[in-house]
Amino acid sequence: MSCYFRHIQEIFKDAGITISTHNKKQIDQAIHEFLGITYKDCPTTLKALKTIMIDKQKRDLLVQELKTAYR
Repeated sequence: MSCYFRHIQEIFKDAGITISTHNKKQIDQAIHEFLGITYKDCPTTLKALKTIMIDKQKRDLLVQELKTAYR
């Protein structure tokens, strides 16, 4: 599992997503794309996600993006 997934379980829950071996890479890539961060740059991604977690509007945008892509 991606290094930051354990920190954003509430986002996955709100988006109605269950992480599996079949979808984790796609979700990881989608999150990197949403954030505008090069794929596989885990530390930068986690730092950006921590900022998003405290900004309700940005958090809601990420949840909506994931809902649209993976429901």
